[in-house]
Parts: sequence; C-alpha cells; structure tokens
Amino acid sequence: MTPSRPYLLRAFYEWLLDNDMTPHLLVDANARMVQVPQQFARDGQIVLNIAPQAVVAFTMDNEAVSFNARFGGVPQQVYIPMAAVLAIHARENGVGTFFPPEPAYAAWLEDETSSPEKAKATDDEAPKSPRPDGRPTLRVIK
Repeated sequence: MTPSRPYLLRAFYEWLLDNDMTPHLLVDANARMVQVPQQFARDGQIVLNIAPQAVVAFTMDNEAVSFNARFGGVPQQVYIPMAAVLAIHARENGVGTFFPPEPAYAAWLEDETSSPEKAKATDDEAPKSPRPDGRPTLRVIK
C-alpha cells in the first residue's frame, strides 16, 4: 500500500485552515534531501509555519512539501520530503497529529552507506525505548 502520511497531512492542513488555525510542520532537519534553514533547527528538528500568508509557491504532493519563505528576512527555498515530516499542528492550541513511522519510508530514511552489518552493530548499541511497545512518548514543553 502507499504511505498514508501525504493524505493525512493534506487533510490536517485543510482542516486547520478551515478552522482559522495556523498550520505548523515539525520536520526532521537532518533527513536526506531536506532543504531548510539549518541555523533555525534545534536538536535536529525545525518547526515551520506553512500558513498561506507565510509562504509562496506552496506545493504538497505525495512526495514532498515545498515552498519559498523568508527566514530572518532572507528568502529561501524549502524542500521537505514526505518521510521527513514528523507532525502537523496548530500554532494556537497545538491540535494536530504526529506521524508514526511507515515501512515505505524506513528504507528511504536509512543512510545510503549503511550496510546490514553496520545496522546490526548499531542495533546492539541503540538505547532502549522507554515504552515496552517501542512507540514514542510525548511530553509538554513550555
């Protein structure tokens, strides 16, 4: 099956706009092919305002989100492959969704130079998830 992320992302984007909210994307700034202003990224992630009044030439398809925007007054082209989109939420109240890992994106996110032997070696050293089912946990950051 095709990944559900592009469809869910478009649905949440339209829903937030229909409710006069400001959609923000949480993006893995270190993922392959991501073009974002790295100087604004924190801990490998960046939050981007994708409201129509904040961006120009906005496109969202099954492969990526792209647009032009100003960062610190400097215009930049932004390109976010769908696999790098972690969440969409409203700036005003945080309502939105996090996207779970999808098998279709797992291979895409892997380092091109990784090998099965390297992956096995790093699996042994990987930190254990705080939850037994391996799902991420959420916490409120103020």
